[in-house]
Amino acid sequence: MTGGVNRKISAASARAHTRRTKQNSSLKFPPGEAIRPPPPKTCGSPGGPPITAPRIKLRDGRHLAYKEHGVSKDVAKFKIIVVHGFNACRHNPAVANHLSLEIVEELGIYIVSFDRPGYGESDPHPKRTLKSFALDVEELADQLGLGSKFYVIGLSMGGELTWSCLKYIPHRLAGVTLLAPAINYWWPGFPANLSNEAYHLLPTPDQWAVRVAHYTPWLTYWWNTQKWFSGYTVIADNPDIFSQQDKEIFAKLSTEKRYLEHVIQQGEYESYHRDMIFAFGTWELDPMDLDNPFPNNKVSVHLWQGDEDRLVPIKLQRYITRQLPWIHYHELPGSGTFFLSSMGCLIRL
Repeated sequence: MTGGVNRKISAASARAHTRRTKQNSSLKFPPGEAIRPPPPKTCGSPGGPPITAPRIKLRDGRHLAYKEHGVSKDVAKFKIIVVHGFNACRHNPAVANHLSLEIVEELGIYIVSFDRPGYGESDPHPKRTLKSFALDVEELADQLGLGSKFYVIGLSMGGELTWSCLKYIPHRLAGVTLLAPAINYWWPGFPANLSNEAYHLLPTPDQWAVRVAHYTPWLTYWWNTQKWFSGYTVIADNPDIFSQQDKEIFAKLSTEKRYLEHVIQQGEYESYHRDMIFAFGTWELDPMDLDNPFPNNKVSVHLWQGDEDRLVPIKLQRYITRQLPWIHYHELPGSGTFFLSSMGCLIRL
């Protein structure tokens, strides 16, 4: 999907490439120890971080750590599951942190945030799929007694994964909101020229990082830990990747910064790197192939996007919502990824 992937290579070009390869044969590939990620420091295991959060045990034996916010679920009118983004955890759900207590109590809002697999105190899940993620969300709702219907709000990479809920558990959804959902440049529904153009708007280190995650996922750990080239700039916390508004907001987000060590305490590979492989890998579904799961219009889906977001290409978001006219699209002028922090809660229940 990115530049030149499907290009035919002539025999002459192949021979020239072979000659260059032989000439550069002195270049050594990294040893296995550098490529192989360390084992996870699973919470509760010998030498691993302690378990401090309430957790549910899933059918397959894994645990999901969660945190409850707002009014009691026994009296709540709106029961919401928040899916956090990259470099985050249950402690910093943007929605819960930016709703006033008065609004929460007046509307009767209950929110539960949870650590996605490998983050915080939720067990890693090397065999995760989009369907397994949606079923995790459903099982969390069932074990917490949220009833037959609940709302889902996903932010950034959490928003990207929320597409799986629309695909696999639409019958459980009372409403869905995607906040600047991340995008996979290899979704087949994108015209090749459009995804290629958007891909090349990324900072050069990010172009390489997402390309490695897609084509050679087994090199993702090494690529983002080696010192020769820059890895994924979001991991490096490079301010150049953010819009001016994002920089101003991020400087004030002391609550989010406080939990950064907690986010990756089970290992960067189990959190950051698996997230990249999952987000930019080959998906089992294409969001643009989704039929409207709510043809009676009793349930609505909203997507919010800042037009100066430098992490999520606005032109791809516009294309997706044009293909899916049943999604209510809201574009925010002058806003970046962290628009929720500056404009209050824009969630429509």
